[in-house]
Amino acid sequence: MKRKSGVVVAGLVAACPVAAQGAVSAEYKWLTFLVFGVIIALTMFVTYLAARRVKSTAQFYAAGRSVTGIQNGWAIAGDYLSAASFLGIAGLISLYGYDGFMYSVGWLVAYITVLLVIAEPCRNIGKYTLGDILAFRNDPKAAKTLAAVSTITVSIFYLTAQMVGGGVLVKTLIGIDYEVSVVAVGVLMLAYVVFGGMVATTWVQIIKAVLLVSASLLLVFFTWMPYGFSLPGFLQAAVDNPGIQAQVAKLLGDPATAMSAQELGQRFLEPGLYLKNPIDQISLGLALVFGTAGMPHILMRFFTVPTAKDARTSVLWAMGIIGGFYVLTLFLGLGAAMNVGSATISGIDAGGNMAAPLLAQYIGGGADSILGNLFLAFVAAVAFATIVAVVAGLVLASASAMSHDLWVGVIKGAKATQAQEVRAARISSVIVGIIAIVIGILAKGQNVAHLVALAFAVAASSNLPAVLLTLYWKRCNTRGIALGMIVGASSAIGLVLVSPNMTYPNAVRATNEPIVAARTSSIDTANAEMQADPARRAEIEARVTKLTAERAAAQAKIDAVAGQTRSIVGLEAPLIGLKNPGILSIPLGFLCVIFGSLLIREKRSEDMWEELYVRQNTGLHAEAASAH
Repeated sequence: MKRKSGVVVAGLVAACPVAAQGAVSAEYKWLTFLVFGVIIALTMFVTYLAARRVKSTAQFYAAGRSVTGIQNGWAIAGDYLSAASFLGIAGLISLYGYDGFMYSVGWLVAYITVLLVIAEPCRNIGKYTLGDILAFRNDPKAAKTLAAVSTITVSIFYLTAQMVGGGVLVKTLIGIDYEVSVVAVGVLMLAYVVFGGMVATTWVQIIKAVLLVSASLLLVFFTWMPYGFSLPGFLQAAVDNPGIQAQVAKLLGDPATAMSAQELGQRFLEPGLYLKNPIDQISLGLALVFGTAGMPHILMRFFTVPTAKDARTSVLWAMGIIGGFYVLTLFLGLGAAMNVGSATISGIDAGGNMAAPLLAQYIGGGADSILGNLFLAFVAAVAFATIVAVVAGLVLASASAMSHDLWVGVIKGAKATQAQEVRAARISSVIVGIIAIVIGILAKGQNVAHLVALAFAVAASSNLPAVLLTLYWKRCNTRGIALGMIVGASSAIGLVLVSPNMTYPNAVRATNEPIVAARTSSIDTANAEMQADPARRAEIEARVTKLTAERAAAQAKIDAVAGQTRSIVGLEAPLIGLKNPGILSIPLGFLCVIFGSLLIREKRSEDMWEELYVRQNTGLHAEAASAH
């Protein structure tokens, strides 16, 4: 019966005009659809239950402040462990080794910042959004407007990464066009947010966090087991792996010719293959560590718990879960590089985003086995749920900024009924969702971990200086946070636009035209070999197939920039060498807040300091304030 239903589904997929050849063979596509369907059905059932409870603004924005510390810890982990964490980091490690793991270290350390200086004070302010925190002692309309714009900007950057990850995942697995895949992610996300608000988003994030950690533990167990669960043995196997050695040689180019096989393998466990500039590494680290404390969807999570103690508990649980998971990414990435191969991973997706799902397929027995495809389907479905859950949290943060901060706080002058505000929040969710879908389609082909790092740079440069100095510096005022947020965000974005992150057509052609020529020559040589030695036909045909795919991939990159000579901002080459602007934009954001605040004093900001100081340290009257 199962086989029959599988054939039916596979037939439907094959008949669908948007279905192309994916990583999963037609024989097993029904299995992928089945596993995806089960997880989606589970989350939609949770959304249905949540929708029946969402009647007030507190329920929509903050789940009625009924989430326990432990539950919120899992939800924060679910919010934080995004497509970048699971797909992007594992992919970067599989392609670049140590440099990919730097993302894991940065995001883990970031939560120390959140625990020590952000979590409890934010909860004690007792509001819903970033705008509420800033408006407590600054001009309410100005603060809410600035916070809303910043929240939407940061969320769009982060949303883009998640939408790219979701599109790549579904396209690669079952052959559905990237654009259709992105739309599917967007529609599911909107269902969670529009109907279930923070209640549904919280429980979807908890479910996906449990599934994600469980799937990762399962993969790591089977990946590590052949080495007797010995870390030195596992790392030595990575050093000795011929595929990893070949990948390092490819990345290094000419310098690799003077290195032994062991030296090449060891180089994979050292910095510099991806982030070649030490300043780049420092800049990335600053963005990751400080950006977390400025992410609006993370800040919102602290308003869902009933007390400040629960806020602290939630961060401690989140740190444990997130820290454990990021240790696992080392095994996921290296395991994929050793068993699947960096060449295969990058051949399927240039950004490496399919490393973890392909590792699952390998562990289960390969592409031709039902168990391998079951593992692949399960891991991919978990990754898909991860993407949708994180997107839901981001959309909720953006919608809250648009409805609660802009519409109610600025336009309506805080005069709106709860029903009106909830309706405005749902309309805002739809608007943000459509924007996310469009940008996700336009950002096709980017590595999701890299995109998220840029989002964190903007958050660290704009939001963090404003929040931190509002909470801890008496002299901080509206003019200061306005100058800091505007300059911080614009400098981070501006530096990205003139950095190596952009596409420079001449550089694309210079990189890929030699590849096309070399692969064409190798194909001609292989065909000649096949004619001279027919007995090796199968072996040579396999080589030709691989070379043809590599040539086609390089040619596709050339075709994508046909007729172009400049980047989207009109540059032929980057103006700066930094891939992440954090080392420049973060200090600039802080300096501008300080300078703007010192320039002109504001009586209200200083008068409210004493109340804020008492509340952020004691929680006194926090519950009453939460009704505002």
